[in-house]
Amino acid sequence: MRYLIFACLLGLLLVTPAAAGPADVVSVSVAVSGPGQYRFSVTVRHADEGWDHYADRWEVLHPDGTLLGTRTLYHPHVDEQPFTRDLSGVSIPDDITTVVVRAHDAVHGFSGVTQTVTLPGR
Repeated sequence: MRYLIFACLLGLLLVTPAAAGPADVVSVSVAVSGPGQYRFSVTVRHADEGWDHYADRWEVLHPDGTLLGTRTLYHPHVDEQPFTRDLSGVSIPDDITTVVVRAHDAVHGFSGVTQTVTLPGR
């Protein structure tokens, strides 16, 4: 009986599809685009599975957690991994020297790798 239960559990593991993990920010490039304005180029890695589970946005945050900018991702990138998208016109207060960039996916939320980046010229 014990072996039968073990075999059933093992069988469930073998037929259960591997789920995509959280969305990770793998690189960030920042450029000054005007006084107090920045352009972010962010590379995200996530094993998008389709419309029900994909990386759907990334955000630029003040070190205190205040949202400074959001780049919405409108579709899955199943066959394009990792992928890079830009966001221009992000206003950042003059006293801030670093920001945090994080990615979000439709299932895991904000649980992946973040990047803290130093702003150029600050």
